[in-house]
Amino acid sequence: MALKYEIKLTKKAGEVSFTLPRINRGEELITITQSICPYCYRALPAVVVERNGRLYLRRICPEHGEIEELYWGDVELYKKFSKWEISEGRGSRHIYTPLKNICPFNCGLCPLHKNHSALVNIVLTNRCNLSCWYCFFYAEASGYVYEPSIEQIVSMIRSIKKQAIPVNVQLTGGEPTLRDDLVEIVRAIKAEGVKHIQLNTNGIKFAELYLENPSKAIEYARALRSAGVNTVYLSFDGVTPITNWKNHWEVPYILEVFRKAGMTSTVLVPTIIKSINDHELGAIIKFAGKHIDVIRGVNFQPVSLTGMMKKHERAKYRITIPDAIKKIEEQTNGEIHKEAWFPVPVSAIFSRFIEGFSGEFKFEMDNHVICGAATYVYVDRAPDGTVKKFIPITEFVDIEGLLEYLREKWEDLVTGSSRLMTGLKLLYNIRKFIDNKKAPKEFDLWKILFNIIIKRSYEALGELHYKMLFIGMMHFMDLYNYDIQRVMRCNIHYAVPDGRLIPFCAFNIFEDIYRDYVQKQYGVPLSDWAKKYHYPENIVTKKYIRNRRLLESNPVYKQAYEGIIDDIMLKK
Repeated sequence: MALKYEIKLTKKAGEVSFTLPRINRGEELITITQSICPYCYRALPAVVVERNGRLYLRRICPEHGEIEELYWGDVELYKKFSKWEISEGRGSRHIYTPLKNICPFNCGLCPLHKNHSALVNIVLTNRCNLSCWYCFFYAEASGYVYEPSIEQIVSMIRSIKKQAIPVNVQLTGGEPTLRDDLVEIVRAIKAEGVKHIQLNTNGIKFAELYLENPSKAIEYARALRSAGVNTVYLSFDGVTPITNWKNHWEVPYILEVFRKAGMTSTVLVPTIIKSINDHELGAIIKFAGKHIDVIRGVNFQPVSLTGMMKKHERAKYRITIPDAIKKIEEQTNGEIHKEAWFPVPVSAIFSRFIEGFSGEFKFEMDNHVICGAATYVYVDRAPDGTVKKFIPITEFVDIEGLLEYLREKWEDLVTGSSRLMTGLKLLYNIRKFIDNKKAPKEFDLWKILFNIIIKRSYEALGELHYKMLFIGMMHFMDLYNYDIQRVMRCNIHYAVPDGRLIPFCAFNIFEDIYRDYVQKQYGVPLSDWAKKYHYPENIVTKKYIRNRRLLESNPVYKQAYEGIIDDIMLKK
């Protein structure tokens, strides 16, 4: 079957027509969307088709021809996830940029954007103490140093607050811990009423300080925690040196510092690359379970393929969320299975229920269904900390039944004569979806939900994270699998000094339009920075040099990986 779909864009130069790609024999049309040409950035109509159980994104560029890319690895999981979509979003709640161009070349947020901010990244520096071969996001490669002042950072926070929602901020880089004023930055952000602050780091500085003086490292981490850091997003690409040469040796010391400093909310953030580290996904979760006293979750990120790559090269490294879910099921002996996962938009069903109960607008995440997936698992551990078993929340909670119930009943809260009585009745009925006989004895999910919904308790939400291990995935786009419908619904944004908020998959994909353009505008030439701080010419950061022998000789290192690396080697 061939579909023809004409889009006419009226410009000064005249009218331009595009044709929707052909649907081939043996394929099923799943949806029509919009994409871009990865070579000339032309916006194009596109189709998502199913072939042999997988979904592919296809578009035709008048100049570069037909372009196809793997979009999603499992059609059945896509259909399951799609049924939980209740809304495309209720708008950004504040317009930062007037509509002057087509999406995604008008970001800021513009009137076309469909979601408010859920998490806002603030880049503190483009300097880094590592020089990873696959990263171009550091000062020496850029030719300038970008480090906004505390005044500029506070101004960005105030810009975010125009949406009149709880503000959640992630401090990122480069490497944020290179800022000498990091504690002061956190304190200034907290003073603006920010509820949740995440620190995105490779953690090297904590390990360096520990080896130099453990008390100094603990004091630094404690100062950050006291100033307002709630969660540390810690880069962690694998449990072995081969997969995680970035900070494999340092992570045990980082976790030791966090334990002693009371920084007990760490999320491991592995970038998944097919054929490189996808064989260690189960081991990463097992490592998190072993250290659940300080690790609250694992947030996997299937790789975004940057730069120009041939199709066979992309196929070698490309992995989608369903592919990763399948590997996790295999590598946990079926304990964390495919049915345990749900898309991010299910959280919007809970938000609507709480909103109906309280009568107040609630924070809502209406991402595209293929943007992310998540589950919670209870970690059954032996007295010595060894992980015995993972128990997904779906083993003792009928999540599908609960979601259907909430989606069906939340409108009763809006139309009912007594919101309080209706809400209490509905909340009481939630009990029937929880099997207490199968639930962990020390885990009262109904009580936690009661406190979240009735008391609207942030601490109760935190208790859920402390009682179970969160496992999530977020697949950021690249030029080859770009879906404009996804970026229009993005709720992970970047704040920039000119007051705009730019969606993640615009900021980092079209870097010459957004990231690099803005940061160069507000940056300082490399030579000027080096001269000011007495660095050698064109070098603005002291790069980390690892003492591997020292790191491996300490019992802290050995104990952290005990039972994890050995298990990987045995499976080989």
